[in-house]
Amino acid sequence: MLKKTENELKIEVEGIGHTLCNLLQNKLLEDEEVDVAGYDIPHPLASNPILYIRTRGGASPVDVLIRAIERTREFNREFGEKLKAVLKT
Repeated sequence: MLKKTENELKIEVEGIGHTLCNLLQNKLLEDEEVDVAGYDIPHPLASNPILYIRTRGGASPVDVLIRAIERTREFNREFGEKLKAVLKT
Protein backbone atom coordinates (compact mmCIF):
# COMPACT_ATOMS: atom_id res chain seq x y z
CA MET A 1 0.00 0.00 0.00
CA LEU A 2 1.49 3.29 -1.09
CA LYS A 3 -1.07 5.65 0.45
CA LYS A 4 -4.21 5.28 2.52
CA THR A 5 -6.29 8.09 3.99
CA GLU A 6 -9.98 8.47 4.80
CA ASN A 7 -10.83 9.16 1.17
CA GLU A 8 -7.76 8.13 -0.84
CA LEU A 9 -6.11 4.84 -1.65
CA LYS A 10 -3.01 4.29 -3.76
CA ILE A 11 -1.79 0.74 -4.16
CA GLU A 12 0.63 -1.17 -6.32
CA VAL A 13 -1.02 -4.20 -7.91
CA GLU A 14 1.15 -7.13 -8.87
CA GLY A 15 0.56 -9.34 -11.88
CA ILE A 16 -2.09 -7.46 -13.86
CA GLY A 17 -1.94 -5.24 -16.92
CA HIS A 18 -3.95 -2.68 -18.83
CA THR A 19 -6.89 -4.97 -19.57
CA LEU A 20 -7.87 -5.66 -15.99
CA CYS A 21 -6.84 -2.20 -14.75
CA ASN A 22 -9.03 -0.53 -17.35
CA LEU A 23 -12.02 -2.74 -16.50
CA LEU A 24 -11.56 -2.10 -12.78
CA GLN A 25 -11.20 1.64 -13.36
CA ASN A 26 -14.49 1.66 -15.31
CA LYS A 27 -16.26 -0.29 -12.56
CA LEU A 28 -14.91 2.13 -9.95
CA LEU A 29 -16.14 5.14 -11.93
CA GLU A 30 -19.65 3.65 -12.03
CA ASP A 31 -19.83 4.18 -8.26
CA GLU A 32 -21.35 7.55 -7.33
CA GLU A 33 -19.14 7.71 -4.24
CA VAL A 34 -15.97 7.67 -6.35
CA ASP A 35 -14.57 11.08 -7.22
CA VAL A 36 -11.45 9.94 -9.09
CA ALA A 37 -10.23 6.51 -10.15
CA GLY A 38 -7.31 5.70 -12.37
CA TYR A 39 -4.17 3.72 -12.82
CA ASP A 40 -0.68 4.16 -14.14
CA ILE A 41 1.86 1.66 -15.34
CA PRO A 42 5.13 3.58 -14.89
CA HIS A 43 7.10 1.27 -17.18
CA PRO A 44 5.39 -1.53 -19.13
CA LEU A 45 8.36 -3.90 -18.93
CA ALA A 46 9.39 -3.48 -15.31
CA SER A 47 6.57 -2.06 -13.21
CA ASN A 48 3.36 -3.12 -11.57
CA PRO A 49 0.32 -0.89 -12.08
CA ILE A 50 -0.41 1.81 -9.51
CA LEU A 51 -4.14 2.09 -8.77
CA TYR A 52 -5.48 5.36 -7.33
CA ILE A 53 -8.94 5.98 -5.85
CA ARG A 54 -10.38 9.13 -4.26
CA THR A 55 -13.87 9.02 -2.81
CA ARG A 56 -16.50 11.61 -1.97
CA GLY A 57 -17.84 12.29 1.48
CA GLY A 58 -17.37 9.55 4.02
CA ALA A 59 -17.03 6.65 1.58
CA SER A 60 -14.11 4.35 2.29
CA PRO A 61 -11.86 3.84 -0.73
CA VAL A 62 -11.24 0.25 0.38
CA ASP A 63 -15.00 -0.42 0.45
CA VAL A 64 -15.56 1.06 -3.01
CA LEU A 65 -12.63 -0.99 -4.36
CA ILE A 66 -14.14 -4.18 -2.96
CA ARG A 67 -17.53 -3.32 -4.50
CA ALA A 68 -15.86 -2.64 -7.85
CA ILE A 69 -14.05 -5.98 -7.70
CA GLU A 70 -17.35 -7.75 -6.96
CA ARG A 71 -19.03 -6.00 -9.92
CA THR A 72 -16.07 -6.95 -12.11
CA ARG A 73 -16.40 -10.59 -11.08
CA GLU A 74 -20.13 -10.53 -11.85
CA PHE A 75 -19.47 -8.90 -15.23
CA ASN A 76 -16.90 -11.59 -16.07
CA ARG A 77 -19.28 -14.37 -15.01
CA GLU A 78 -22.11 -12.98 -17.16
CA PHE A 79 -19.76 -12.50 -20.10
CA GLY A 80 -18.53 -16.08 -19.79
CA GLU A 81 -22.08 -17.44 -19.74
CA LYS A 82 -23.11 -15.41 -22.79
CA LEU A 83 -19.97 -16.42 -24.66
CA LYS A 84 -20.57 -20.11 -23.95
CA ALA A 85 -24.18 -19.80 -25.15
CA VAL A 86 -23.10 -18.13 -28.38
CA LEU A 87 -20.37 -20.68 -29.05
CA LYS A 88 -22.82 -23.59 -28.62
CA THR A 89 -25.06 -22.34 -31.44
